[in-house]
Amino acid sequence: MTIAPIKRSVTVKVGPARAFAAFTKGMIRWWPNYAIGANPYVAIEIEPHEGGRWYERDADGAETQWGKVLTWDPPGRLVLAWQIDATFKHDPKVMTEVELTFTAQPDGTTLVDFEHRKLELLGESAERAAEQMRGGWVGIIDAFAAFASSTATEETAQ
Repeated sequence: MTIAPIKRSVTVKVGPARAFAAFTKGMIRWWPNYAIGANPYVAIEIEPHEGGRWYERDADGAETQWGKVLTWDPPGRLVLAWQIDATFKHDPKVMTEVELTFTAQPDGTTLVDFEHRKLELLGESAERAAEQMRGGWVGIIDAFAAFASSTATEETAQ
């Protein structure tokens, strides 16, 4: 069974370096309240190197892993292992892939292409989970795009 990847493209009003940083360093400011851990998170981190962890941290310091960095190539490309199973719990045996590319446009904006693939690796519940994620990723990527574009406004206001 193969499940079609989830794809979405957005244009943000900043260059690739700012867009990449908004995604990788600013996630806590735009990611919806979709915690994987037992408690609400106060931080979301992506360690900036291949093999780095992608995780949330709660107020007590407990960390819950979401995945890991497969490709770290700023400001053009990021590939993350999504190690969250069909029940939305961390599972180190699960490794679907989330890829983002950041392409400079002639007008100074950045085209961000998103793809979540290998969804069939989620097992028996893969189709149901993929359908849930299709809707979820739309909101997540739109929230990222709004945040990244707002950083252009913040920059000119300073």
